[in-house]
Amino acid sequence: MARWLQLSKLPLAGQEQVIQIYKNENFPMEIRHLFGVWIESQNWDLAAADEGYARSCFCQLLSCFEKQHSQFVQENILLQGPNLSALKSYMQIHFEANPVNLAVIMSKCLSEEKMILAASSNTQHGVPNDPVAERQAELDLNIEELRQKIQVAKSEIKSLEERQEEHDFRLKALQQQVEQLNGAAQVPVVQREKLHLATQLNELNQIREAVGRHITDILTLAGRAASVVVGVELPEWKLRQQKACLGAPVDTSLEQLQMRFTAVAESLLQLRQQLEKLREQGEKYPKSVAPLRSQCEDTLVLLRLVLEKALVVEKQPCTYSMPQRPLVIKTGVRFTVKLRFLVKLPEFCWLSKVTPVFDKDVDELGTANGFRKFVFTTDRKKIGKMFEAEDPDGGVAAEFGRLSLKVSANRSNECSLTVTEELHVVTFVTRLQLRGLEVDIEVSSLPLVVVSSTNQIHSAWASIMWSNMLNIEPKNLLFFLRPPPLTWPQLSEVLSWQFFSVGQRGLDEHQLSMLKDKFVENQDDIVHWNKFSKGVSAWFWIEGILDLIPKHLLGLWRDGYIMGFGSREAAEELLKDKPSGTFLLRFSESSKDGAITFSWVDHSSGKTHVHAVKPYTKKDLMVTSMPDILRNYVMKTPSSVITNPLQYLYPDIPKDAAFAKYYSTRETQNGNLLEGYLERTSTYTSEYPTPPPSPPHPPSPPSQPPLPSLSTSIPEDMDTWTEPLPTVFDPALSEQLLRQVKGLCE
Repeated sequence: MARWLQLSKLPLAGQEQVIQIYKNENFPMEIRHLFGVWIESQNWDLAAADEGYARSCFCQLLSCFEKQHSQFVQENILLQGPNLSALKSYMQIHFEANPVNLAVIMSKCLSEEKMILAASSNTQHGVPNDPVAERQAELDLNIEELRQKIQVAKSEIKSLEERQEEHDFRLKALQQQVEQLNGAAQVPVVQREKLHLATQLNELNQIREAVGRHITDILTLAGRAASVVVGVELPEWKLRQQKACLGAPVDTSLEQLQMRFTAVAESLLQLRQQLEKLREQGEKYPKSVAPLRSQCEDTLVLLRLVLEKALVVEKQPCTYSMPQRPLVIKTGVRFTVKLRFLVKLPEFCWLSKVTPVFDKDVDELGTANGFRKFVFTTDRKKIGKMFEAEDPDGGVAAEFGRLSLKVSANRSNECSLTVTEELHVVTFVTRLQLRGLEVDIEVSSLPLVVVSSTNQIHSAWASIMWSNMLNIEPKNLLFFLRPPPLTWPQLSEVLSWQFFSVGQRGLDEHQLSMLKDKFVENQDDIVHWNKFSKGVSAWFWIEGILDLIPKHLLGLWRDGYIMGFGSREAAEELLKDKPSGTFLLRFSESSKDGAITFSWVDHSSGKTHVHAVKPYTKKDLMVTSMPDILRNYVMKTPSSVITNPLQYLYPDIPKDAAFAKYYSTRETQNGNLLEGYLERTSTYTSEYPTPPPSPPHPPSPPSQPPLPSLSTSIPEDMDTWTEPLPTVFDPALSEQLLRQVKGLCE
């Protein structure tokens, strides 16, 4: 967006500050409004130090008045706009004799405008400055300025060509006139024309030199923008993608990066085209000054840099069955990978064929260390793919959806690494040819691991996490010969990402502190590779939980109803002071395949008991969901009283308030409730774990009232019956009847 347009959108106070700038300098603000794009495209700092360049800028400004006047006449709005004649006269009166003064004023005004914009931006956001946001905003302004300068250069070069043609035409006419006068070169008319042509040629040379300086400014600005886009923005996006592969909730969209790559490349292509026109002018008019060779070379170097870095792996290699485990590839199983060319221009909609190569330039290194060697199952001649334009906003992309690998050479027995510690890369190569420009382009995937069995996936993913956490070079296949350690903050962040990727919720500080003890053995907070992945590692226990959550516990984990990884002792410490019936959910530490259990507190007989239930495995949860287990769970006491002891989810949430939305409904058939049937539920029952001790001698049974004899008559009027009817469903009464029957038998 042009700066003047940004200023026009400021609040009223900001606009008044801008008005005051031009009032203080006694400079017509109408000129700033009319020729805003042109004024912003000039290097007024250079003009303030170079009188020749300042005069060239002044002459171009007068030409702008002439063009604007012609436009007003064509649109028949001459009376609706400012008085161009008066403004032009003002400029000639005040600055024609000293154009450097104009340059000084414009340089000062533009600098103060920039300060007003920066101050307004900080006020609107009301937050501390974000260095990344500020850098991106400045980059976008530079790119917009670059576009404007390119347009001005195109206009200047076109005007230069027209004036050069006019000069050439008048020179030829003069030569013909001299020939007709038999060489009478001293005729006053001829002398005046010669003087005019000499003046015009001098102006042309001055304009051509100004165009050369303008192109130098463009190259400086383009180099600055290209260095930020290629050297800062692109690496930051690749780092975000690397984190996203590990489950981090980061933005990996390419829209902004593609826009910036496209803008810089488009400007450089246009600049190259304008330099070509200057070269043609030099050939057509030998007396003209040809463009500097260094400018052409610099433009080509910048253009190559942008195009070579414009190819990215938008979607890293990933099998269809394991979307949460990218970069783990199984032999014989198809995987997908997607590329994008970030320069979105019509001439790049269909590029040359791009070809994937497995372990390009690293085969020797891997073979020498006993690594396996792989090839694509598809014929290499048929594996290439053309880039295509997807949609108006999608850019230029190529997606490989049917790649698969097979082993072409097995590993040697001398290899010191396991199969899941072998790292590989897929490299994509293509050649771009455009307007005599030929560029070889290649890009590599992140390090990946190839497995031959599903049992190796957990170990392979551990290798992927470890190598990417340390941000290694993509082609460092020997990373695990001497894997560096990780700090606990590094590992804890990635572990939290794992839970977020499968359960939409990461780990809090309390959960991370409970996991820390399983990986860190000393106070230096260092975790070594062997501790993380070898032997009986806590990582494989975590993998079991990560598999359990999305299949059976997604809602509970997402809502924060699962405490996490505390031991039984930690659960007792949390629950002991809570009211009876308070319970919490935690992952079982005894089950390596992933299981969940719950503990609750009971205050009875003057004592506090915290009970833990045998863990529920994946097999159990396939039969009944965890919320239904909590709803229907009962405890059977020694006196055969059956109750549900679970009342409050830790710390104090009523059970139904937390889990009611997850309870299953009555069974249906064809979407309708089954009529004529009683509702049934699956109930999990536990025997009371601490029955009271038996007395040494059973006490004598208390005297019981006599049972009603069979001859006892039942009153005809039931309303006069005052005692409760005996029922066989009363356990105490049933026991009493049984003792009396035994007494009669004796």
